[in-house]
Amino acid sequence: MMDWRTLISAKRYGMEQFHQVREENRSEFQRDYDRLIFSAPFRRLQNKTQVFPLPGSVFVHNRLTHSLEVSCVGRSLGNDCAKALLEKHPDLKDSFLPEIGSIVSAACLAHDLGNPPFGHSGERAISKYFEEGEGKKLKNELTKNEWQDFIHFEGNANAFRLLTHQFEGRREGGFVLTYSTLASIVKYPYSSSLAGGKSKFGFFTTEEDAFRKIALELGLKKIQDSPLAYVRHPLVYLVEAADDICYQLMDIEDAHKLKILTTEETKELFLNYFPEERQEKMKRVFKYVRDVNEQIAYLRSSVVGLLIQECTRVFVENEEKILDGEFKGPLIKSVCDQAAVAYKTCSDLSFKKIYRARDVLDIELAGFRVISTLLDLMVEAVQYPDKAYSRLLIDRVSDQYNLRAEGLYERIQAVLDYISGMTDIFALDLYRKINGNSLPAV
Repeated sequence: MMDWRTLISAKRYGMEQFHQVREENRSEFQRDYDRLIFSAPFRRLQNKTQVFPLPGSVFVHNRLTHSLEVSCVGRSLGNDCAKALLEKHPDLKDSFLPEIGSIVSAACLAHDLGNPPFGHSGERAISKYFEEGEGKKLKNELTKNEWQDFIHFEGNANAFRLLTHQFEGRREGGFVLTYSTLASIVKYPYSSSLAGGKSKFGFFTTEEDAFRKIALELGLKKIQDSPLAYVRHPLVYLVEAADDICYQLMDIEDAHKLKILTTEETKELFLNYFPEERQEKMKRVFKYVRDVNEQIAYLRSSVVGLLIQECTRVFVENEEKILDGEFKGPLIKSVCDQAAVAYKTCSDLSFKKIYRARDVLDIELAGFRVISTLLDLMVEAVQYPDKAYSRLLIDRVSDQYNLRAEGLYERIQAVLDYISGMTDIFALDLYRKINGNSLPAV
């Protein structure tokens, strides 16, 4: 069984030789949060699609606002779990267990940093470029594991790379975050060769040693060595739960603002989480709060509170299974029956009415075209760097991306680093310029 005393470590990746215990108000885990907030990749999330097109006449969630909200919910989950666990294990009061809220909050802030532009369609566009598109020609030039990395490209694995990789001219250790924060963002702690049909994995071939080092330090339970696979760090369950709570409820609230869902539909979806007696009390609030958007916000916040309470209960009740690596599935799947049914109803309706909405599909179509075109040109450029057009493209890219690395795999990884770090607007602007649709002023 994994041990809380080793699972929570303030040691920083890349600065191990300078590790020391600090006695000051701002903990090492709060430093992680601050470091992420002030970083350029985090700022760029403000122009990355969450679900709906950006910008619009109605302001909806983007990756930045989503990450901030997930972080708030994660902090509450972590603090509530820490309080309950300390009641079960008073001997751990002198450990880092009270810091769970800060760790989960920081990990939530970072969980989407590796996502490319245009939402989840960006991930699929990259994977399908190699699996079905022009990138398929490269299969025989890469090892089996390298090829699996590309055809299963995953934003979560890319976030771990972004946070730990030493880019050209940058310091060792990437963001130099604590081991526990880094481990808490890896939802799928195994290599891409185990990704399966869902294309989920936790680290690229280039970061396998980094994760192995972190897992060894924290005492994560290893499942197998080749292909590498571990059980999750326990706090991953809280990060995942915060994300599950937010994206589901906020997407519904956004759909209401965009008039994809009616007010009555939205109210019913949220009220269904509660027993009839509680529903009647909530409806009485509407007599005093007549603004429709405020009514929806009140219901949404009530559901968030309920799901935080339920996920905390599930986590604490299953602590032993989680520490032993035996707990299966996300916490949200084990909430009380009424909440579970209401959550599934929201999921089913979201798929039918929100994720298949015309505007959302238009973003996916645009994302596929833009990213596929950029990949096609950039991958050819790093394959044949001496061509005149290739030199022009490569010279346009920041030196932090090693497009002239010795190996083809490393060069393609640098291309993916560059493209996945783009905002929607930057990617679209570059696409237009490359195609001659938009020229600089002369």
